[in-house]
Order: sequence, then C-alpha cells, then structure tokens
Amino acid sequence: MTKTDLITPIENQILTVRGVNVMLDSDLAAMYRVPTKVLNQAVKRNLTRFPADFMFRLSKEEWQDLRSQNVTFKSDIRKYPPYAFTEQGVAMLSSVLKSSTAVAVNIQIMRVFVRVRQLAMEKNKQIDVATLKQALLMHIRDTKKQFLQTQEQINSIVDIINEMLERDEPNTQRKIGFK
Repeated sequence: MTKTDLITPIENQILTVRGVNVMLDSDLAAMYRVPTKVLNQAVKRNLTRFPADFMFRLSKEEWQDLRSQNVTFKSDIRKYPPYAFTEQGVAMLSSVLKSSTAVAVNIQIMRVFVRVRQLAMEKNKQIDVATLKQALLMHIRDTKKQFLQTQEQINSIVDIINEMLERDEPNTQRKIGFK
C-alpha cells in the first residue's frame, strides 16, 4: 500500500465535530489493526496524556447526528458514544500504542491532518480573494455613484451661476454723461 492509497481513506474518516477536525476511536482502531476496546483501554490507562483538547467523548446527540449523516456509522451500534481524537490526540496515541503498525499509521494520519489543514487554508484564501474582489467592486460602484451625484450637483451650480450672470448682465448700450 502506497502513501497515496492510505491518504484518501484517512481523509474520508476525518470529521468535523464541535468545529474541530477529529477521528473516531473505531476508525483509528481499524487502522491500527486493534479492537476498539483495546484502543480505548490503552487510552484510559494513560488519561493524563489526553486532555479535553486531545480527546473527548461525543454526546449522544452528536453521535446520532453523525450516524444519520453517514451510512457507515448506521451499523455501529454501541452502548456509549465514541471518543473523538483531535490531531494532537492522534499524535499522542503513538506513545500509547507502541506497535510498528501504530507508528506507521500515525505518520500517515499526521500527514493527512496537515493536508486537510492546507486545503482549508487554500479554501479560505480563495474565499478571502473573492470577498475582497466583491468588496472592491461594491466600493467602485459606490464611488461611481457618488461621483455622478457630485457631477450633477456641480452642473446644477454652474447652471445657476450662468442664469445669474445672464440676468445681471448690464445693457450693452451705455449712456454717456453724468447721472
């Protein structure tokens, strides 16, 4: 199996929960080729290595939402909702699961997390460019509108001045002498 063969399936197993990219315990266990129960036991024996920003248990509602969105989770019937591991939590798993398979899989997972982050940054850049372009076009349109309004006001002022000059124009024939 090549690197690219591993990356796509791993990428498909990264989910966004609570605004964070995570992987579920069952997906990680399958990749590490250990039962989910064994993975969770190893984590529980080393809970100090997994603070809340490394790993958290999904709420029942979050788990139901994921199951309703993904066909593969519908057959995953559990007594408790799964654990979700963030990128840091996955990195910490390599210190808990010490098999060579775990280390190799962990390296691939870390690469995928980096790739997902890069894709998100590129997407944000594209959105930022589009937003800037839209803002610039709106500014140009507003400036053009203001310019036309100002030009109309100046034309009105010039017209008024011309009317005043025409009214106040003295007669071309001057009377000679004293008044």
